[in-house]
Amino acid sequence: MGHFLSGGPNNHPACHRTAKSHVDPQSVENFRRKLKYFFMSPCQKYRARGRKPWKMMLQILKIAIITFQLVSFGLSNEMMVTFKEGNIVAFKHFFLKNYQDRNKDYALYTKHEVHDHILYIINRYLHLQDLTVDNHAFERIDEVFTPLSVCQELYRHANILPVNETFDIDPHVETECLYFYPFSLFKKDDLENDMNLTLDFQRLLAVNIYLKVKAINLQTVHYKELPDCYDFAINIKFDNHAHSGKIKITLRSDVQIKVCKDWNVSGSNLHYQLIVLFDCVVICSCLLSLILCTRSVYKGVLLQFEYITFASIYHNKRVCWSERMEFINGWYILIIISDTLTIAGSILKICIQSKELTNYDVCSILLGTATMLVWTGVMRYFSFFQKYYILILTLQAALPNVIRFSFCAVMIFLSYCFCGWIVLGPHHENFRSFNTVANCLFSMINGDEIYSTFTKIRDKNDLVWMFSRMYIYTFVPLFTFMILSLFIALFTDTYETIKRYQKHGAPLSELQAFIAECKDPPNSGKYMVDEESSTFCTIKKV
Repeated sequence: MGHFLSGGPNNHPACHRTAKSHVDPQSVENFRRKLKYFFMSPCQKYRARGRKPWKMMLQILKIAIITFQLVSFGLSNEMMVTFKEGNIVAFKHFFLKNYQDRNKDYALYTKHEVHDHILYIINRYLHLQDLTVDNHAFERIDEVFTPLSVCQELYRHANILPVNETFDIDPHVETECLYFYPFSLFKKDDLENDMNLTLDFQRLLAVNIYLKVKAINLQTVHYKELPDCYDFAINIKFDNHAHSGKIKITLRSDVQIKVCKDWNVSGSNLHYQLIVLFDCVVICSCLLSLILCTRSVYKGVLLQFEYITFASIYHNKRVCWSERMEFINGWYILIIISDTLTIAGSILKICIQSKELTNYDVCSILLGTATMLVWTGVMRYFSFFQKYYILILTLQAALPNVIRFSFCAVMIFLSYCFCGWIVLGPHHENFRSFNTVANCLFSMINGDEIYSTFTKIRDKNDLVWMFSRMYIYTFVPLFTFMILSLFIALFTDTYETIKRYQKHGAPLSELQAFIAECKDPPNSGKYMVDEESSTFCTIKKV
């Protein structure tokens, strides 16, 4: 009766039995044929029952429309990012005196320069709408303009006398702020006297200047899209925490994108309607794909339970998890996740296009991840062609060994990260934080940053210099030549094993061996039966 009925060596059953069973041979054969049909490729199923591969065609269609949708949204997202970055550059040139784009370290060194730059920023803000070439404007809430605020962070008390090597300091930090409203009647020459700003540099930790500017991104109109309104919350910081004689200036801007309160664009909105219609087509396609793939997963689960019951009744054996998981198609799970993300992202995109929401980042993450998964999910159909599927087979077979190997490699990598951060951090900019250390070491594994890492530390003291050489000379050979080579060898060995299996045949599981006993070809006509009739209901236990 095949694999389940035949005995193993010495004429013993392949798995232990505790009861004698009587089986209808035709029922077993029908069930075996049902299992074989379940694991057929779409083309084989078409030859077996004339069933068209709708899911495969739908996945190919999804690749085209989802990719087009992502490219369309990507162009809109690019305009948003370009507008934000352009405004930040404009603010640096507008508010920071004598700023140049090449200035990586924009800093001041005298008291007069600090006062002069603060006055310059305030004066530029008060005359913003007269000077700017863009459509920038002040923020106004309930008919009241939002003021510019100059806030000092100060020690509560500080008396520092380096000449006597003495100091008296209270480390508690206090904040003092001055506010300047737009359209205030300050004269340029009298601004310094009127604002009453005094700076105690012994106590001073930082001066933070906060201001808000509004703008509208009009470039989207040229691409038949509605503009967004932007609120820029700008912070200009004079950093004196180090008290080293160098006050570094940085400008940062938090951007909030809002739906404009009142807008009107002349002309037809046909382009917008077509975009929304196309997004609806994407949603419907993904919804249909989601239903079909969920149905296939559900049928696989039912067939798994049926196979477990069959093995338990006749064979009195427990099906192992590896055989159970053969009924769960991971590619379908991947496609289901992709469809869910695409539907959510498309709905959010429609809301963005209609200016109900402005969550560009969330939408881009959803659509970008969904597109990556839908392209990857189509590889499921390469699994029916072993020569084209060898990459996935190699990754799948090598994964357990790679995970175990990676645990050891990560521990060694983290040890170097912590050591480099603590020892070399004060002396080398690439080791100033744990994150930059990890990035630098990973770049060194790929052959980057090695020369610059060596040269940037050559002027340090002898002890640090010697340690840095020992640190780098041990890290590079260990990871580049040994760990990385062993990591590649894991995949190489697995690849050779897969190639050998393809040439000479791979070991079959009990499920695969049971199915293999069915010799009926797909076009034999024996698969044109009702699926319910191929169950093992007639198997009886005696």
